[in-house]
Amino acid sequence: MRPGYDENPLNPVPPVVWLLAAPIILSEALFGLGQMGFIGGGQGAGDVLRQVWVERTAFAPEFLIRMWERREPNIQLYRLLSYPFVHYSIMHAVFVGVFLLALGNMVAQAMRPLAVAAIFLGASVLGALVYTLAASLLPQLRFGPLAGGYPGVYGLLGAFTFLLWTRLGQENANRLRAFSLIGLLLTFQLVFGLLFGNAGYAWIAEIAGFCAGFALSFVLIPGGFRRVRQQIRHR
Repeated sequence: MRPGYDENPLNPVPPVVWLLAAPIILSEALFGLGQMGFIGGGQGAGDVLRQVWVERTAFAPEFLIRMWERREPNIQLYRLLSYPFVHYSIMHAVFVGVFLLALGNMVAQAMRPLAVAAIFLGASVLGALVYTLAASLLPQLRFGPLAGGYPGVYGLLGAFTFLLWTRLGQENANRLRAFSLIGLLLTFQLVFGLLFGNAGYAWIAEIAGFCAGFALSFVLIPGGFRRVRQQIRHR
């Protein structure tokens, strides 16, 4: 073959991204087997399995609010890290999985594997904490349980936005263009939520996840502070 023509046209997804996606893929495979009747006691058991696992892994703000009011630790804290990996529907999981693989692959090209995992999990935790704060400040509104990996995905989007933001700054281009992707994703989710009737307040956790991913990039992406400092000096 001619030099350069034997390369894979697609960038291989780093192992850390597959590791983050694995619980989502495995749980959906489990629900699919249950739906086909192979496990769970009969055909259609996948819906029951999904409901059980969502109840066991989803994060409800009441857990933290009660813990704060009683001033005592709560065993339910594990849900801060479990809720991103179980979803309300297969479509929910597919969209999260696609965004996770795509954004995770792009971000992993600029940071270490542990940093990619820290972005996803850190954004998920901070998104849940901000969601809880909003629920405590607005008790008249109903904040349903959080389930699914969108806050973590938005964290990866925040890291990718940071990379694009610094690159546009180096090129003396309009850095606001770096935020166009989150605008498109939020619009897509809003339209999808309105069409399928599942629009709620989870966007609060997602925007908080985006901010967390953007902020964490300053310290987790090699040279993050240096890039910003150079841009400030060259203004």
